[in-house]
Amino acid sequence: MRRRTPRNEARDVTLHFALYNKTLKYFILKVDPRKTMLFDPRESIDFNGNTGPFIQYTHARIKSVLRKAAERGIVPASELHSSALSTEEVGLIKMLADYPGAVAQAGATFSPSVIANYAYELAKAYNSYYHDFPILREADAQKQTMRLTLSETVARVIASAMALLGIGVPQRM
Repeated sequence: MRRRTPRNEARDVTLHFALYNKTLKYFILKVDPRKTMLFDPRESIDFNGNTGPFIQYTHARIKSVLRKAAERGIVPASELHSSALSTEEVGLIKMLADYPGAVAQAGATFSPSVIANYAYELAKAYNSYYHDFPILREADAQKQTMRLTLSETVARVIASAMALLGIGVPQRM
């Protein structure tokens, strides 16, 4: 556990303020601009469901897994072999491949909610995957490095999608 120091407390306050502002922004952008929105402050900061904190936490979780892997000397694979992929992994890869289309659709319809909802669906799918498939505890080295590569790619796409919305993602939470 980290010691409480003025520097740590200042960093925590800065992080909380930044996350709160991004949370509000996401809550507004996830709604189609042609629809009416009812703002619920408690819902907007929930770590479950279609919220900014849920997506930010997913990104931070992936970054934590990647840091732990690096500490152990485990690096992501340079290429994926389709024979080693599960149905869930193929599904995640297909979702990743849909990202350019979501961006194009958002631009064509002037609706940032398309990107916001894409980021949420990707984060939700990754969390389900993370729950069901071990990454750092995987005994098969090929599967482990492939899962790291998939995780790294998901983090990169989440960060890109949120950046398009003008929302940064934290490396840690």
